[in-house]
Amino acid sequence: MILKLFIFVVVCTQLVYACDMDQIRQGCRIKNRACSCGSGCIGEYRYDNIQECQNALRGKRGNACSPNPCLHGGSCLQISHQPGYKCRCEGTGYFGMRCNRACPSAGNARDQVFPYECIVI
Repeated sequence: MILKLFIFVVVCTQLVYACDMDQIRQGCRIKNRACSCGSGCIGEYRYDNIQECQNALRGKRGNACSPNPCLHGGSCLQISHQPGYKCRCEGTGYFGMRCNRACPSAGNARDQVFPYECIVI
């Protein structure tokens, strides 16, 4: 039983950004001005179905990702919680709510918190 739970957590971490099991749902979200449907965290999969998502893209429902509030090439995900979006900054060299803070250099990171968005593997 423990092994099955561990495998599920690993898969969740990679695919849906590690949400609690009772917070997973099926739905759709806006990512880079397109609808993406699947399973994920409740807060990230804002729309119940593809039609609701497409209505949001057509302007019939607000789209917090248009124009993209994320800086330095960050991708925008529309979520249900305020401010209505979340920036994914991985691989940009920046972190923060809008990918607006430069990652610290590896040599200077000893005394600082090193944000996960800045880890390069």
